[in-house]
Amino acid sequence: MSGRFEFAGRRALITGAASGIGAALARDLARRGTDLLLVDVNSAGLRTLAAELAGSGVAVTTRALDLSDREAVAAFSAEVVGGGDPLHLLFNNAGVALGGTFGRVADTNFDWLMEINFHAPVRLTRALLPLMERSAPAQIVNTSSIFGIISPPGQTAYSAAKFALRGFSNALRHELAMERSGVGVTVVHPGGVATQIAESARMPADASNMEVSEGRERARRLLVMPPPEAARIILRGVERRKPRILVGRDAHIMALIERVWPVSYWPKLERLVGAKGE
Repeated sequence: MSGRFEFAGRRALITGAASGIGAALARDLARRGTDLLLVDVNSAGLRTLAAELAGSGVAVTTRALDLSDREAVAAFSAEVVGGGDPLHLLFNNAGVALGGTFGRVADTNFDWLMEINFHAPVRLTRALLPLMERSAPAQIVNTSSIFGIISPPGQTAYSAAKFALRGFSNALRHELAMERSGVGVTVVHPGGVATQIAESARMPADASNMEVSEGRERARRLLVMPPPEAARIILRGVERRKPRILVGRDAHIMALIERVWPVSYWPKLERLVGAKGE
């Protein structure tokens, strides 16, 4: 889709906005003159961010919402559509993580992750797309992951959701282009961004304290890019209405290796990623 996206005077909805990349996107967009609708399960974090942005000169609205609650997501979407305000940007940014190999991950936890990381973005997109088409030009920005391009052991649920979100985003982009819609779709693949996702990850019931601490230590070594830097990269890509954005040198390297060795990449990446199934 040609033409640069203008942020000033637009309105954006960001999920997972209370911390990490979501909060960094909110701060950056506020500086660019974009009104904000901020969504997160963390109501205290939303209040803190809203207070910080109070003097930014843009309208900031917050909504505490559990994206794993289908009925709550549907009710919220109906409120947004019925509110009468336009919507130019939808950042499906919220995400959760699980530790452990497939055999150790409980069905309930697998489903919980899929609900938040995949089904909620699809439901929000379905409900809000007509509003965005009326508000066009508009852009849907779906945060996948580098684990939506590569699939490490120990990430069956997370990779499944992020691959699904990538496929959904790409197919939807093609459909909207065929329809000559004014809505574009960007899929984002961050590498190691320093968010709290690993700290808040659910672990197998039989995980030992040592397993948990070792997993979090690996995450601390890998998740190093400051969220504001990630937000700048993402918004620079959205401004250009890019279909895909790789965030971080590690993401670029891993995507390249996967492209060259699409089946046998894992032995080449194992040391770089440092992920273990157990």
